[in-house]
Amino acid sequence: MTHRQILEALSGLLLVLFVAMISGTIVSVALPQIIGALDGTQSQYTWVITASLLAATASTPIWGRLADLFSKKLLLQISIVIFMLSSLACGFAQNAGQLIAFRAIQGLGMGALQVLVQVIIAAMISPKERGRYNGYLGGVMAVATVGGPLLGGLIADTSWLGWRWCFFIAVPFTAIAFVLLHKTLKVVSVRRPNVKIDYAGATLIAAGVSVLLIWITFVGNSFDWISWQTAVMAGGGILILAVATWVESRVGEPVVPIHIVRRRTPALAIVASLAVGMAMFGGAVFLGQYFQIGRGYSPTQAGLLTIPMMFGVLLSSTVSGRLVSQSGKVKPYIVTGSVVLTLGFLGLSLIDHETPLALISAAMLLVGIGVGMSMQNLVLVIQNVVPLRELGAASGAITFFRSLGGTIGVSVLGAVLASRVATGIAEGFAKAGIRPSGSGGSTLNLEALPEAARTVVRAAYGDATGHIFLISAAIAAVGVVAVLFLKPVKLRDTVDLAN
Repeated sequence: MTHRQILEALSGLLLVLFVAMISGTIVSVALPQIIGALDGTQSQYTWVITASLLAATASTPIWGRLADLFSKKLLLQISIVIFMLSSLACGFAQNAGQLIAFRAIQGLGMGALQVLVQVIIAAMISPKERGRYNGYLGGVMAVATVGGPLLGGLIADTSWLGWRWCFFIAVPFTAIAFVLLHKTLKVVSVRRPNVKIDYAGATLIAAGVSVLLIWITFVGNSFDWISWQTAVMAGGGILILAVATWVESRVGEPVVPIHIVRRRTPALAIVASLAVGMAMFGGAVFLGQYFQIGRGYSPTQAGLLTIPMMFGVLLSSTVSGRLVSQSGKVKPYIVTGSVVLTLGFLGLSLIDHETPLALISAAMLLVGIGVGMSMQNLVLVIQNVVPLRELGAASGAITFFRSLGGTIGVSVLGAVLASRVATGIAEGFAKAGIRPSGSGGSTLNLEALPEAARTVVRAAYGDATGHIFLISAAIAAVGVVAVLFLKPVKLRDTVDLAN
C-alpha cells in the first residue's frame, strides 16, 4: 500500500477505534439519568459498566488468535456489525436488565475492534515506519478519553435527543467506517500454521471471574458473608480459576502465558497494572454519579467537572513519555506516578456531599497525573524484557490483567457503594421521619421522590462515595509496593533482545 492508501485505510480504522473507545466513556456521565429512566438500582448501574468490560476483557485474546487464522479484514467487518447492532439494541432497551445484556454483546464488539485495529495497523505498516502514524493513534485516544463524558452529558441534557442517543450516535459512524474500510483496506492475510485458539482457557477465566463478580454484587444484601451461597459462589469461582491456571500451563498458545507471568519483572508489572486498572476504572466510573446524584449537577456539568482528571492523564502521559525516551529510564516515572495516584485517591476519600469543588478537582488532577505516568510505562517495562517473538503475548497479558482489574474494581467498589448508600438512606429516612415506600430510595430516579427524600438520597450518595475512593487508595498502594521491587533497567534501543 502507498502512503496515500495507508492514510485512506487508516482514517477508517481510526474512526472505528474512536467510536469503540468513546462508547465506553460517553455512558459514564449519562448513566445516572439512564438508570433513573429505566428505574434501575445501584447494582444494575454497576453491571451496565461491568458487563461490557468483562465481555471485552474475555474476548480480546480470542479475537487476536482468530486474526492469525482468518482474514483480518473480514473479522474487522464482522466486529463492526456486532458493535453496530448491539449499540442499536442498547438504545432501544426498555429496562436495565435488557441494557446490561446488550452492553455485554457490545463489549464483544468493543474488544474486537480495539485489538483488530492494532493488529491490522501492524500488518499494514513495518515497525520502522509505524512511529510516524502513532501520533494519529494517540490523538484519537486522547479525544475519545476527554470528549466522551462531555458528549454524553450534552446528549443527555438535550431534550430533543435524550440518553438513548448515547448509543444511537455510534451507528452512523460505524456504518461510514464499514463502507470506507471495504473500499480502502487491503491487507494480506498470512495464516500461521498450527495455531490453536485457547477457547477452554478463555471460557474458564471469564466464567471464574464472572462467578466471583456476581458473588461480590449480592453478598451482604441478598445473603450473608458467611453462608452456603458464599461458599458455593466464592469457592466455585476460585476453583474455576485454579482449573483455568492449570489449562493455561498445558496449552501451546494460552490466553495468559504462564511462563511470562512467572518472571519477576512481568509479574510485578502485571500486579501494578492490575492495581492501577482496579483503582482507575473502579474509582473514575463513580465520579459522574457523585456529581449528579450526590451534588445535583446536570450530566453536562458533571462531564465538565471530570476534565481535570482527563487533563492530568493527557499531560503526564505526553511529558513522561518524552522524558522516558530521552533518559532511557522508566522506573522513576512509574514509581512517581503510582505514589501520585495513591495520594490523589486519598484526597478523594475525604469528599462528602459538601466538599468544595476546588479540592475535588485538585485530587482528580493528581489521579489523572498518576495514571498517565504509570499505565503506559508499565506496558513498556514488559516489552523491554521479553524477546520479539513474545512481544504480542506479553503485551496482551498486561492489557488483559489491566482490563480484568478494571472489571473487578467496578464490581467491588459498586457493591461497597450500594451497601453504604442503602445504610445511609435508611438512617437518613429514620432521622427525618420519612417512611420509605416502593424501592425505599434505592432507585436512581430522584425525580420520582419527594423533596425531603431526595435530599436524604443525595447526602447518602455524596457521603458514601468517599469510602470507595479510600478502597481505591489502598488498591493503588499495592501497586506502589509492586513497582518499588521492579529492577531499575535502561530501555534497549534495539527491536529484539541481544542473543
